[in-house]
Amino acid sequence: MAQRYFIELSYKGTNYHGWQIQPNGNSIQAELEKALSTLLKEDITTTGAGRTDAGVHASFYVAHFDSEHDKIGQKTKFIYHLNSVLPTDISVRDIVPVKAEAHARFSALSRSYNYVISRNKDPFSLGLSWQFYGPLNVDLMRLAADSLLLHSDFTSFSKVGSDNKTAICKVYTANWEEKDGKLIFNIRADRFLRNMVRAIVGTLVDVGRNKVSPDEFIRIIDAKDRSLAGSSAPAEGLYLNGVEYPVDLYLNKR
Repeated sequence: MAQRYFIELSYKGTNYHGWQIQPNGNSIQAELEKALSTLLKEDITTTGAGRTDAGVHASFYVAHFDSEHDKIGQKTKFIYHLNSVLPTDISVRDIVPVKAEAHARFSALSRSYNYVISRNKDPFSLGLSWQFYGPLNVDLMRLAADSLLLHSDFTSFSKVGSDNKTAICKVYTANWEEKDGKLIFNIRADRFLRNMVRAIVGTLVDVGRNKVSPDEFIRIIDAKDRSLAGSSAPAEGLYLNGVEYPVDLYLNKR
């Protein structure tokens, strides 16, 4: 009988068309399934915690898969061999057995993202942050970000044409921090709409540039109209950095 596993990984998304398998471009999911299938000598299908768009990174991502192979019981050795056959920009951190009903996407309690803006010219963060050198009023950006916790309908920050059944999300945290010449936006919610974080960041940067006031930012949310929000921030600054699950889904308590 097959055992279900959560596989925890991180990846640099620069060279991929996002997590999900695409007909005309390479993806993290395709590389992971190829590596797992090769080592386990069975056809492995993975289900991810959610989509990440082309160029977006993940410092912590979760997918699930089923396997009947006992190789995974020798976890340290198996992860070593798995990382050996995966591309260098994808790294598996852990593989843990979970209950049969555990689902990487639908069982998640929350997800967390951060978005990194480099405030100084930094060749070492090219492709890993939004290089933005102009002046920004960070205090106004923080004030506007606070209002996200008071709203639930984020249609204004959803990609037009997305097949969302609902635009309702519960945002738990949304804040900006300044560290080592970088401005970092942290956000955690029960779910996210497609392109939501990048649209929020792009609009918050407009607040920081004094193009949109904090009160106007609230009116944009209330309008439920994507055309009123700012342009989406570039993909290279976005990182999925956390997915939370109920503890009782894990067979080995964490």
